[in-house]
Amino acid sequence: MEFIVEKIGMSRTVSVPATPVTLLKVLDTKVCDVNEGVALVSYSKGKKFNKAIEGQQKKYGLSKEFNRFATITVANAEAGDLDVSGLTEAAVLKTTFKTKGRGFQGGVKRWNFAGGRASHGHRMGRRVGSIGNCEWPGRVMPGKKMPGQYGNTNVTVKNEVISFDAETGILVVKGSVSGPNGGLGKVRIAK
Repeated sequence: MEFIVEKIGMSRTVSVPATPVTLLKVLDTKVCDVNEGVALVSYSKGKKFNKAIEGQQKKYGLSKEFNRFATITVANAEAGDLDVSGLTEAAVLKTTFKTKGRGFQGGVKRWNFAGGRASHGHRMGRRVGSIGNCEWPGRVMPGKKMPGQYGNTNVTVKNEVISFDAETGILVVKGSVSGPNGGLGKVRIAK
C-alpha cells in the first residue's frame, strides 16, 4: 500500500540517547477509481486548475480543492476516502522523494574529487583533469565520473516507523528522507 505524503521537516526524540526523526504529513486523499489494487487518487496541492482537471473533478464528483491526480497501490476495494489504517501496524516504510536539484555541477561538488594543487603556477584548481586512457582502449569508458546534472532524482530509503497519529495524519519515521521541506513524495509499507 502506498500513500502520498508531504515532508514537514526533521526533529529528534526526547529520549536518551536522542533519535533523529523526520515528520511526514499523510495528505487527505480521495480514491477515484480502483482496478486490481491500483487506484487513481486525487489530492490537494496548490491552486492549479484547468479544463482537464475540471473534467476529472466532474467525472468523479470531487470538490474543487482536489486538483492533483496520481496512480498508487491501495487497500481500498472501492472509491472513497483512502484507508490509512495500514500505517498503524507498519514497522518499516520505503520513502520515495525527489532530491534537491543543484543544476550543472563540477566533479569536486558532484563526486567529491580532490581537485588540483593550489600552489603557485598551477591552473588545475577544481578541474577534472585527464579522462582518457592510453592507446588501448583509446576512448572514455561509459559511466566515467564527470561534471553534469546533480540532484533532482528520485531516491528511495527504508525508514523505521516511530509513531503514526491517524487523527492528524502525522507520520514520524526514524532517520532522514531526501528533498526539501514541503516536498511531496510517496511512502510504501515494507513490513
